[in-house]
Amino acid sequence: MNKLDQLIQMAIEEDLGTGDITARATVPEGLEAAAHIRAKQDLVVAGQETARRVFKAIDPQTKWQGKRNDGDAVKKGEILATVEGKARSLLAGERIALNFLMRLCGIATLARKFSEAVAGTGAIVLDTRKTAPGYRELEKHAAKMGGCVNHRMGLYDSFLIKNNHIVAAGSVEKALELALRERKEGQKVEIEVRTIDQVREAAAGGADIVMLDNMSLEEIRDSVHAIGGRAKVEVSGNVTLANVRAYAEAGADFISVGAITHSAPAADVNMGIEIVK
Repeated sequence: MNKLDQLIQMAIEEDLGTGDITARATVPEGLEAAAHIRAKQDLVVAGQETARRVFKAIDPQTKWQGKRNDGDAVKKGEILATVEGKARSLLAGERIALNFLMRLCGIATLARKFSEAVAGTGAIVLDTRKTAPGYRELEKHAAKMGGCVNHRMGLYDSFLIKNNHIVAAGSVEKALELALRERKEGQKVEIEVRTIDQVREAAAGGADIVMLDNMSLEEIRDSVHAIGGRAKVEVSGNVTLANVRAYAEAGADFISVGAITHSAPAADVNMGIEIVK
């Protein structure tokens, strides 16, 4: 069983427990139905495969017909998918599937707004590791469907020297020296800095990417000038839809936005059933 299936099984056990007592009492056992999952707002789709697997895990006989694909922008009222099968099975999977969809579509929708906000600047919006535990791959997929680019998946796949690492190593120069010594072919070394002196030290020390943490627009422009093309520039901290384009125009190559995953509003989706027989 892979990680997604484990997550789905946990969600099923959490919600379904020993069974849906309401459906058992009110829905005839053999009743067949079709369920239509609709967008109740304009949104960007993400999580279709996860929702499909929820229904399949509950009842392998259900039939899923996806009407839209992940990454599609849809209007309020459009059908995302239709699921056919036993009415009891559809009702058992309803909330679980919608919980996945509303969270993932919400992330994709917010990600699309950020990616569109910097269109034409050359800057790339990145997601972060600020994800719900266990949901990282799903949430990063959703951010990608919205047009953003995935930053590192975890601590294991990319170097990112942050302030606490600098404190432990003793200096920007020393932290970079140690990381550059350990990196493998193809790996980038990124370092977070907070002052213009640290910017200069990071660029001189061989960083591939310099992350400017919580700097003003003026400080970002000065930092870009000081780096002078020796490293890529990433901006991070307090990025909003209102200021992201200004950061891009100040010279950022990358802009990381934690809000894409940790603060995306849930998208409004629902499911209605119709009886087949």
